[in-house]
Amino acid sequence: MDSTTWVGATAKQISRAVRRGDASATQVVADHLEQIAISDPALGAFRVVRGGEAIAEAEKVDDQEDLANLPLAGVPVAVKENTAVAGLPTWHGSAAARTPEVAEVDHEVVRRLRGAGAVVVGVTRMPEMGLWAVTDDEDGPTRNPWDLERTPGGSSGGSAAAVAAGLVPIAQGNDGLGSIRIPAACCGLVGLKPGRGVVPVDFGDKDWFGLVENGVLTTTVADAVLGFSVLAGQAPAKLTEPAKLRIGVSLRSPAAGVKPDEANVSAVTKASKLLVDVGHDTVTADPVYPTSVALGVLATWFAGAYVNSEGLPVDRLQPRTRRHIALGRTMMRAGLVRQRQRDAWRERSTQFFADKSVDLLLTPALATAPPPAVQYSASPWRKNMWANASYAPYAAPWNYAGLPAIVVPVGFRPDGLPLAIQLIGPPGSELLLLSVAGQFEVANPWQRHALV
Repeated sequence: MDSTTWVGATAKQISRAVRRGDASATQVVADHLEQIAISDPALGAFRVVRGGEAIAEAEKVDDQEDLANLPLAGVPVAVKENTAVAGLPTWHGSAAARTPEVAEVDHEVVRRLRGAGAVVVGVTRMPEMGLWAVTDDEDGPTRNPWDLERTPGGSSGGSAAAVAAGLVPIAQGNDGLGSIRIPAACCGLVGLKPGRGVVPVDFGDKDWFGLVENGVLTTTVADAVLGFSVLAGQAPAKLTEPAKLRIGVSLRSPAAGVKPDEANVSAVTKASKLLVDVGHDTVTADPVYPTSVALGVLATWFAGAYVNSEGLPVDRLQPRTRRHIALGRTMMRAGLVRQRQRDAWRERSTQFFADKSVDLLLTPALATAPPPAVQYSASPWRKNMWANASYAPYAAPWNYAGLPAIVVPVGFRPDGLPLAIQLIGPPGSELLLLSVAGQFEVANPWQRHALV
């Protein structure tokens, strides 16, 4: 971090300085707005930047008398564009999908961020209706700060790019089939998907039948803990060193015919060694991914697009989206979105930890490198499906089960892009996952930002 600017500081560092009076929220936000103006034209991370409004909000934070009680005092945050921010439209990834009116009130997670002292500097881009693990729209692709020719992932790709480039220390995202964890892996960030019912979702019929969870993307575990605590409505948690754990390790892909490449296999091998080095036991433990689960995930994904399209000008949506909607209509009419099937997978997934006598499960975060940053929105639906399924198959089953999962950086690929792993736990294990992620960070510190 440059001592003349707050750009590059962590959320924890900023909030501590603002609470102590060592920095003003106004200066912190101004520094980050300046950096956004410099860097975002190359990245395309933001849909809207709230320049003057953000400064005005920062001034209000500085005027508050209870700064000591604000865990995110003066911290600039970004919000994904499908999450309501008062005074702005909710874009949902395209002009055709946006709400026709501006939001009158903040979404509950935005309200909680602001209530903790954070300042919303803007909303970040996502693919249309959040359907894809790559981020682009009619304006072009959002780019990965580590390599501008690669995608930052999706659907919270804009949030991930903004954090990885140091434009904000923390960004909100949401995860329906990996949309926090996939961008976190692409951009070398910490990304936690909470378990079902832990953080408010409140998206109505846009929660993909309950698959979606809200969370944050950060460059450190401490910031992830802080953001998670605020979104969950809890006092900031203090992580404790976990007792000796037994951790299952699996390379098995949930997608038939897709296997992790050499770099992602090496990431899991490295993570397994780190876990043993800090005192845990590891054992091979492969989940069984039934075909019914894969079909159920697909049916719910398609049907979510169909339900979410109600009231939209479907003929103005992207061709890939229209195909998704048509398939979703078929799935709904055939009755293929089945809650009992999801309940059975949740029970089976939860029982996996007991049957295998493991506390957590370690898997790759991705199967291959992030795809190129191109305009997939103009490409055929089949190309989009293959691009998504072939590089990021490991996240979706855990949304379907409603279990918490986290992605943590562990190094770099030979091409210089970040490498990451995923940890999954049983219901209620969010803080345990964060504690183990903290052990990774201490044992194997990572570079927090890309140099854009």
